[in-house]
Amino acid sequence: MSTWNDPANGFHPLSAADYLPRARLEEVQLQRLRSTVALAYARVEHFRSRMDERGLTPKDVQTPADLARLPFTVKADLRDTYPFGLLACPMEEVVRLHASSGTTGRPIVVAYTQADIEVWKEVMVRAFASFGVHRGDIIQNAYGYGLFTGGLGAHYGAEALGATVIPISGGNTERQIMVMQDFGATVICCTPSYFLHLVERAVEEKIDFSRMRVGVFGAEPWSEAMRQRIQDDTGVRGYDIYGLSEIIGPGVGAECVHQVGLHLYEDHFFPEIIDPASGAVLPDGSEGELVLTTLSKRAMPMIRYRTRDVTTLIAEPCACGRTLRRIKRIERRSDDMFIIRGVNVFPSQVETALLRVDGTLPHYAIVLTREKGLDDMEVQVEVTAEVFSDKMRALETLHRNLGQELERVLGIRATVTLVEPRTLARSEGKAKRVIDKRKI
Repeated sequence: MSTWNDPANGFHPLSAADYLPRARLEEVQLQRLRSTVALAYARVEHFRSRMDERGLTPKDVQTPADLARLPFTVKADLRDTYPFGLLACPMEEVVRLHASSGTTGRPIVVAYTQADIEVWKEVMVRAFASFGVHRGDIIQNAYGYGLFTGGLGAHYGAEALGATVIPISGGNTERQIMVMQDFGATVICCTPSYFLHLVERAVEEKIDFSRMRVGVFGAEPWSEAMRQRIQDDTGVRGYDIYGLSEIIGPGVGAECVHQVGLHLYEDHFFPEIIDPASGAVLPDGSEGELVLTTLSKRAMPMIRYRTRDVTTLIAEPCACGRTLRRIKRIERRSDDMFIIRGVNVFPSQVETALLRVDGTLPHYAIVLTREKGLDDMEVQVEVTAEVFSDKMRALETLHRNLGQELERVLGIRATVTLVEPRTLARSEGKAKRVIDKRKI
């Protein structure tokens, strides 16, 4: 049997739940699902009225398949019931509140009992262990603290694992680099776009970060091409972690060392894949929108929450031995899509095309415009210093190759603008890739 801190096997006592026999896991799921539906029906008027409209009671949920009879929950429901309309417990049992920034309307408020915090801590320990992170690691946590769930979620999980945590939060790039070197960080938690910015600055200042071996990257979609660029350029093994505040925060799912999908912690979060248009449940292996139901959350249980994340549920066993189903890495959201001349386009497709062409840097912006009633797309991409300082012929060749690759991947032609290194704005949090001037 592996020891709890064996980085090669990613084992920890809490990880035992990852290896439950499938039949036993499904028993746990059903028991917790019934309890959650009963709790939501009894204590949350919003869920009760929605079920009553359909003539349903908690007794109608006898199997996981019955979940499909229940109504969906969407982000607007949390805004409409702001701030505490979805609470299923008295306020005196709430030990923590988190919220979104509210940049697109009322903020999304989520609440936690102490039991919810313990579940959150547990799944984060299991995630870190699956990356091969262990007690001997020094974890630089550059996710934002405060109302954002990323910072504290990673923090408490890392401490429970027994690792050393540097609670540096986001931003202040110069200090990040100093701490990374002076404290000997071996693991970093941040968005992948911000890590690329840190690496860029570290290289400029000739800072050695060779002790860092694991990157825990989440909070924004990122492509496999970007992962390969990170790993090839830095030697840091990049792992994807998935979560959302409405469900719990980071720790809903995580990759293992094999990097072939994110294992969902199904004993706490029940997944469905639906057709985004019809809402019909799709079988394993089908691409669609991920829908999640919390199985353990007491303060604010979520029933069939539509994440808008597009993925595929994978039931085939993983080489790591975990019995949890996986989802493919989420590279796009159904609400991220924009339409150019009748063609559906996702930012992740643009990123994939750009990073396939040598001479580019992983920093780009998509500018959408409308002229004479027609939509158009410009892709601004930074090129390497070597290419930019080379002869004009090299730039012309790169420009042509990028245009051809974008057309091959997207199915439409886009305007390509090459810019010199460090021209485009950097983000200390989630990257803002799309500039939509059509709304201005």
